[in-house]
Amino acid sequence: SRLYAALLLGLLLTACAGNISSDQAMQCTEGLKAAETELNEAKLKGFSSSVSWTKAANLIIAANVQKQLERFPSCIDKVRRARLYIQDSQR
Repeated sequence: SRLYAALLLGLLLTACAGNISSDQAMQCTEGLKAAETELNEAKLKGFSSSVSWTKAANLIIAANVQKQLERFPSCIDKVRRARLYIQDSQR
């Protein structure tokens, strides 16, 4: 009975951890799509020569690497910073 309870608890904790990871994976993926779209729009407007645009492009590349390594919190952080640089590049 105790073994069964311990196994059940372990499965529940694993399921909860999986949900967090999948939520973060989705946030990373959606953020990357938005950032890449914003980056391309900024490029079309002629902002691709700015330092901020270049920093954003590099952060997006790094975020893609973090996504492949399943380091979703790092991906989310890099996407957030990239989007700030994209906004800054258009000022």
